[in-house]
Amino acid sequence: MPGITEPPPPPYTERDRERWAAEPPKSGARGPFERDRARVLHSYALRRLAAKTQVVQPGASDFPRTRLTHSLECAQIGREMGRSLGCDPDLVEAACLAHDLGHPPFGHNGESALDAAAAACGGFEGNAQSLRLLTRLEGKVTTPGRRSAGLNLTRATLDATLKYPWQRGGGSGSKFNCYPDDAAIFAWVREGAPEALTCFEAQIMDWADDVAYSVHDLEDGLFAGLVRFEALRSPGERDAVCELAARLYADADPAELGETYDRLLAEPFWPQDFDGDLRSLAGLKNLTSELIGRFCRSAERATRERFGPRPLVRYAASLVVPRRSLLECALLKAVAAHYVMARVEARDYQARERAVIADLVTAVRLGAPDTLEPPFRADYAAAGDDAAALRVVIDQIASLTDTSAMAWHRRLVG
Repeated sequence: MPGITEPPPPPYTERDRERWAAEPPKSGARGPFERDRARVLHSYALRRLAAKTQVVQPGASDFPRTRLTHSLECAQIGREMGRSLGCDPDLVEAACLAHDLGHPPFGHNGESALDAAAAACGGFEGNAQSLRLLTRLEGKVTTPGRRSAGLNLTRATLDATLKYPWQRGGGSGSKFNCYPDDAAIFAWVREGAPEALTCFEAQIMDWADDVAYSVHDLEDGLFAGLVRFEALRSPGERDAVCELAARLYADADPAELGETYDRLLAEPFWPQDFDGDLRSLAGLKNLTSELIGRFCRSAERATRERFGPRPLVRYAASLVVPRRSLLECALLKAVAAHYVMARVEARDYQARERAVIADLVTAVRLGAPDTLEPPFRADYAAAGDDAAALRVVIDQIASLTDTSAMAWHRRLVG
């Protein structure tokens, strides 16, 4: 009728809310994305992140982040960004909480060791392992055929966890989000999605992850005394950081990164020193707050300038991160890499960690199924060939924490 306008369609469709395995109706007023968030929050895999390495080993002191604290901080950043841009905040938070679930013991160092050990069954990648956990390895929902559906999250939430929506070799780098064994559920999640394109919520999760770990790794390094403000202002150290950032983290040359570095360190929120007292702790916390706000606001403004004020969800928009913010974030990553991860003592214990992973794969495989925990034994018994059996062994070892991996090594290897 004249004068009457149709209401806008809902940002999320029934198809977005669909689950892989049918479930009986739930009582209560919670929506499907609220349930997704709760399922991830209460999962075994999330709790295990409390004892998995972020940058500094868990237990090294009471201060540094673990994978769990990083995931919680990423979730807070992502939730606020998602809400400001029109996404469902529970959906974005669930994706942020889930994004690191597949990380094995010893962080990226353990990931590379498991990838080498798993060569005969398609390798190992933390992002692909996250999808496997969410859709298979976590005990929550089973199909009528008694196959595990993992946490049985909605299609939209699972899609929001996919930073690299392809199998190995499908993208431009070494990262991927799906093993061949999980191709069916991956295809269901991606049904109708543009090939190799991440959804808007996944892009928010990815930027929240970058912001959280780049800023908080700097904070941890400063608190531990591994990064010093006077060193950051040294011309020689500045050049080393910029060269590292150019090589590993940014599509920019050291000269452009140097200009960005100088502008960033000229901002008034940088403390002059840090000696560990309450004044210094307050200054350090203000620094992290200013940097996080700076990165989030710049992306929000740039995205709104391009796509307008409407709610932005799924494939209706792309997150716009200004180049300056990308380079500043890359520089903070390079600071942590230069001062924390490149130390001689760090290289020594990382070599030991890789040896522990290799030993465990051999020992668990030789003793299987007795060396496997009960949740993995049925999969091992059902394995149709050596590659499938190896994948179960890799699943088992990837589930361990840093602490339990060392305990298993003492028990099985000596």
